[in-house]
Amino acid sequence: MFIAAQLLAFVTQPLAWVVLLLLLGLLTQRPWRRCSVGLIWLALATLLLQGWEPLPNALLRRLEARYPAATNPQDMQRYAGMVVLGGALEPSYVWQGHGQPALNEAAERMTAALPLLQRHPHLQLLFTGGSGELLEQGWTEAERARIFYADMGVAPQNLLFESASRTTYKNAVLSAQLPEVDKTRPWLLITSAWHMPRAMAAFEKAGWNVTPYPVDFRAGNETPWTRYSLARGANKWHLALHEYLGLLAYRLSGKS
Repeated sequence: MFIAAQLLAFVTQPLAWVVLLLLLGLLTQRPWRRCSVGLIWLALATLLLQGWEPLPNALLRRLEARYPAATNPQDMQRYAGMVVLGGALEPSYVWQGHGQPALNEAAERMTAALPLLQRHPHLQLLFTGGSGELLEQGWTEAERARIFYADMGVAPQNLLFESASRTTYKNAVLSAQLPEVDKTRPWLLITSAWHMPRAMAAFEKAGWNVTPYPVDFRAGNETPWTRYSLARGANKWHLALHEYLGLLAYRLSGKS
């Protein structure tokens, strides 16, 4: 399953499509010159279109709209804690040797739980995430998360870690197997808004009693038509395509 997820992550990168089109254009240059030129122009058009942010934002907005931004939940005493999904930490090699945590653009996954813990110290914080790399090496996400939350001053008795999962579905299944966890009690589920539909489907399928607490919104309510960035656009296309295909794959495989 993890290898399939890594393959999905590759094929949903629009820049990979550009490379493939250019490669096909070069390979067909001699036998089919007109076709070759057409493929190269198509690669250029694909590249330029990726930078226009209203298009990928429209796809992300549909995902984010499934679970709107949460206000502070009422009656927090009834919640056992918060499940924080991995994906907000830079790779292990970035951490090693610098002596400080390194978060990526999804940092809100890690930080959103902190004010809730301050206001409601009875809550448990369960972080779930193993190695996101194809070849496991260095610290797992859970080990990096332990360092981050220790630096933030979170009391050890409030923390739980699951370090073997490598997919969202395994986050749900393996976290439920921790002896300290009762998945039938109410838990807040914290992850990126665009990832929340797949995460909720997986956790509910695994029998969790979870309430969505989405963070890390990317699309906003509307996008100015002038927004253009090849870097941001390609990244947003990748996020959107990966999530839509992931939702489909989970539904077909019975994981949601």
